Amino acid sequence: MYALVDCNNFYASCERIFNPSLMGKPLVVLSNNDGCVIARSNEAKKLGIPMGAPAYQYKATFEKYDIRVYSANFPLYGDMSRRVMSILSTYGTQQEIYSIDECFLNLPDTGIEFCEYGLKMKAHVEKWTGIPVSIGIAPTKALAKAANRIAKKFPEQTKGCHVIDTEVKRIKALKWLDVEDVWGIGRRNAAKLRAVGVRKAWDFVNLPQSGVLKSMTITGWNLQKELCGIPAIAMELIEKRQSIATTRTFDADKADFEEIKERIVTFTSMCAEKLRRQHSLCRQLMVFVETNRFKDTDKQYNPSILIKLPFATNSTLELAEFAVNGLKQIFKSHFLYKRAGVVFMDFEDDDHYQPSLFFNSNPKHKVLMEKIDAINHKYRKDVIRLGSQDFNRHKMRQEHLSGQYTTKIQDIIVVEI
Repeated sequence: MYALVDCNNFYASCERIFNPSLMGKPLVVLSNNDGCVIARSNEAKKLGIPMGAPAYQYKATFEKYDIRVYSANFPLYGDMSRRVMSILSTYGTQQEIYSIDECFLNLPDTGIEFCEYGLKMKAHVEKWTGIPVSIGIAPTKALAKAANRIAKKFPEQTKGCHVIDTEVKRIKALKWLDVEDVWGIGRRNAAKLRAVGVRKAWDFVNLPQSGVLKSMTITGWNLQKELCGIPAIAMELIEKRQSIATTRTFDADKADFEEIKERIVTFTSMCAEKLRRQHSLCRQLMVFVETNRFKDTDKQYNPSILIKLPFATNSTLELAEFAVNGLKQIFKSHFLYKRAGVVFMDFEDDDHYQPSLFFNSNPKHKVLMEKIDAINHKYRKDVIRLGSQDFNRHKMRQEHLSGQYTTKIQDIIVVEI
């Protein structure tokens, strides 16, 4: 049996842990530069605040209904996620961390009453971290996702944990679940399926296998088997990322090449740190810039460039040089840029790398990067950076930022008795 554990309104819940006065109050969390809504409490959802709502358009609504607004506090959310996942890892024989706020567990197969086990898991997480979770348990990962959705939708009946362990429960769940809410279907496939009369997950599992294979390939066929109770999607236990990206929306439109170059170098540095942390080398990187698509009166230009590196490397110095060269090829003056980013891809392990005869990373960089990472880790910030980087690494508008209560010594809560 598999369990899918999902933290409820995770970002909002993290804010409430350290500010109990927010309990029961409508609350939203904004994206980088306080741009749009990326998380909502249940109270904010009931007031009609949509996901992705531009903050400036809903400012009056926030004030009218006294909706508390917070800037995204990713250091806090990341640390709370680590704590939750650490607790959950003790309840399964295997764990797949699917996102910052959810994971799959392969549960022990003997001596367990699954609903009781799930509720115990839920109570443990909530007691030790304060984060509320919902749990779905079923014989496959896709059915566990469906069970989790039921647990969230009907908390009073399920107490936050729903188990699909009989054929009757499986059929009932699939007849209730809309096809677009099936894990792995996606918007495009959902539209295609609805066009041929498929409305519920139950309709999908009763489609001919040949038709599913033709329209959704082997991925759709595996999903269909999963919903029939036949395991077909394995646990992904590889912790290393297959790509690493850093993208940001600027606090203001930028037209100056040097300003955007600084951002690209900083983004590359952040990606390179993560790359070295997982002991990987990068063979390809992509650089992109975007104008402000919300300004209809401005000329639009959204180029990107994929750069295949002559050798695999994780050196910030080398990667930054490649990224800047890419930026030079796509940058055009007379445009106002609002967003940019760097994406690393095509990785290999640093201990399996075979140097080529003619092109290789500078061997001196390996020791240099290790020393820089060690110093920056010791002081918990980038005290050593490239000369082309700005002192303010993140350079974002965060007018409603809460404290980094678990990762920054100055922000630790002081209790007065």
